[in-house]
Amino acid sequence: ISFRYPLIFFSSYEAVVSTQSTGHYYITNNLRMAAYKPEKGMPVEEVASHRIRITLTSRNLKSLEKVCTDLIHGAKAKDLDVVGPVRLPNKNLKITTRKTPCGEGSKTWDKFEMKIHKRVIDLKSPSETVKQITSISIEPGVEVEVTIADS
Repeated sequence: ISFRYPLIFFSSYEAVVSTQSTGHYYITNNLRMAAYKPEKGMPVEEVASHRIRITLTSRNLKSLEKVCTDLIHGAKAKDLDVVGPVRLPNKNLKITTRKTPCGEGSKTWDKFEMKIHKRVIDLKSPSETVKQITSISIEPGVEVEVTIADS
């Protein structure tokens, strides 16, 4: 028996589409429930959503990137809108000093440099979930600044 149209089998979460002509099976997750629209007189509960900006600064790049990935994984686990991490330009602090304390001898100089790395992560969520996300263990040397704005 040959079928002209593909056969579709439904399970609880996905649809399996089979085409008899090629013998291939495709699994799709495109089954969605119909959207529920409340009637005009019904009260609608809305959760106050805030725009939250998390600014991370550190001298150690590895620990900064680790904290960024932990924050983003926690936010995506809660199904939040995440933008970032946005890498801002490094601040290079430079100091040049003479090697000799008395000023005599050959004119040799020491150059010291400290780089400060900065990342910005933007979230859109209720403020209660931000407390849960930022409760992760933060590496030593990483400074976290959280700014909440109404959307």
